[in-house]
Amino acid sequence: MSPTEPRLDTQPRMLCVSIHDVAPATWPDCLRLVQAIRAVADIPLTWLVVPHYHFRPERSVAMEAGLDAAMAHGDELALHGYSHLDTEANGGGLRARFLRNVYTRREGEFAALSLIEARRRLALGLEWFGARGWTPTGFIPPAWLLGEGAWQALRESPFDYTTTFSHFHLLRGGPGSIERVKSPSMVYAARNRSGRWLSPKVADATAAMLKDSPLVRFSLHPPDARYPELVRHTQRVLERLLAQRSAVTKAECARRLSGKEAGTGAGTLTNGGDPNSRHPSSPDPSRGPAHSAAGRLSC
Repeated sequence: MSPTEPRLDTQPRMLCVSIHDVAPATWPDCLRLVQAIRAVADIPLTWLVVPHYHFRPERSVAMEAGLDAAMAHGDELALHGYSHLDTEANGGGLRARFLRNVYTRREGEFAALSLIEARRRLALGLEWFGARGWTPTGFIPPAWLLGEGAWQALRESPFDYTTTFSHFHLLRGGPGSIERVKSPSMVYAARNRSGRWLSPKVADATAAMLKDSPLVRFSLHPPDARYPELVRHTQRVLERLLAQRSAVTKAECARRLSGKEAGTGAGTLTNGGDPNSRHPSSPDPSRGPAHSAAGRLSC
């Protein structure tokens, strides 16, 4: 066994549950999701906050107070883009255009940004967080799409981690030359009937596939809260996973995977070497979500 292939039987089994698209416009649905989760177990959550969701100017004192309380409770806030809208001109191959225009309905904000624009939006996001006394250590791109410019900006950024649909990526070097951990996210396609029927089955299959993985990710989106069948499925899945896994925030997961917490080691590595080297998925923003559930992915 090479130094970058840790023993699976010695790794902590983690579960990261995240609430995406947190903004004033989505806040009531976000609270419904959290209420459903807390009815199962009082676990740490990662809230993916969008500073100017769809460029709406509103500010919510209630939301910001709620997020302050969440952090005091042990939750984490991560930066989730800046506007959550893809404003760049169309380009790339057919698959890239499909993902950007149809599958994610132009919400993959960082799919095609230049390095300069990606840097600018990351800086604006950090400034918005800082004005509220928050310091995020993680960045999750809307729709999990990152183009080459965004990857380069992230490598230069202060963030410790990012995630794509299929992987958890460490942005800082650590013991064992860790770079990324394979962990396809469980997610619902809530916005049409076929997606609501099929995506829970895909989520169950994903959970079964990751049975022996050190990390399982469960990504919930505001529209999920509007469908009782998805809420019930979420609670059943959480009950099963929490019987076998410890729930942690993504920031804590990054610390454990990078070996910064005593007594823990690296996760299942799929790519070693210099974390600042060209990322395997960076040249083509179309290498985004591989989710196959029918209908549009919740982003």
